[in-house]
Amino acid sequence: MTNSPERSTQGPLMKAAIIPVTPLQQNCSLIWCTKTMRGALTDPGGDLDRLKAAIQQTGVTLEKILITHGHLDHCGQAGMLAEELGIPIEGPHEDDRFWISRLDEDGGKYGMRAQSFEPDRWLVDGDTVTVGELTLEVIHCPGHTPGHVVFFHRPSNFAIVGDVLFQGSIGRTDFPMGNHQDLIDSITQKLWPLGEGVTFIPGHGPTSTFGQERKTNAFVSDYALS
Repeated sequence: MTNSPERSTQGPLMKAAIIPVTPLQQNCSLIWCTKTMRGALTDPGGDLDRLKAAIQQTGVTLEKILITHGHLDHCGQAGMLAEELGIPIEGPHEDDRFWISRLDEDGGKYGMRAQSFEPDRWLVDGDTVTVGELTLEVIHCPGHTPGHVVFFHRPSNFAIVGDVLFQGSIGRTDFPMGNHQDLIDSITQKLWPLGEGVTFIPGHGPTSTFGQERKTNAFVSDYALS
């Protein structure tokens, strides 16, 4: 694989590039404001040299790191990158402090370099985060982890959903502090109302839309839940 972003989506105000990282091929996303060329990395779990090369290629000035949840593949090296670049970390919800506090331990367990950190800002439902002149809404979506958040850019009909929802599947809930019913409620009560036309980047695998998942997802389609 090259150091270039593999897949991109774009709208008039923002662009997003997916850069898979770690042996788990976690979708780290570089999002940026096309007007200011200022951006954020969401879930930089590892492969920092690769991420920095992608940023350099796009010409984006990185101003912050956004975290959806505290699992190793999503944020194991976020603290290292923030320290190196002198930028803040925003997210996830503080209910994921449990996971972030054990990143060093989990890294050793899975043979991945990782470091615990303290976000500059914990997020709660209804917060907003800014990237350049973009404003993204923060939606607390517990279930996969208790502090999982989703970032939604309403003008672009675009969301970064971490491990809440995937094309054809949903996040695991068999990890400590996971809750299957909470996850189903997060998807159906918080994500579906945003509209079927929303395109989302999941934590792993290809992009999809909420409408497509409502029609075909074996776990949370309208048919599956009827």
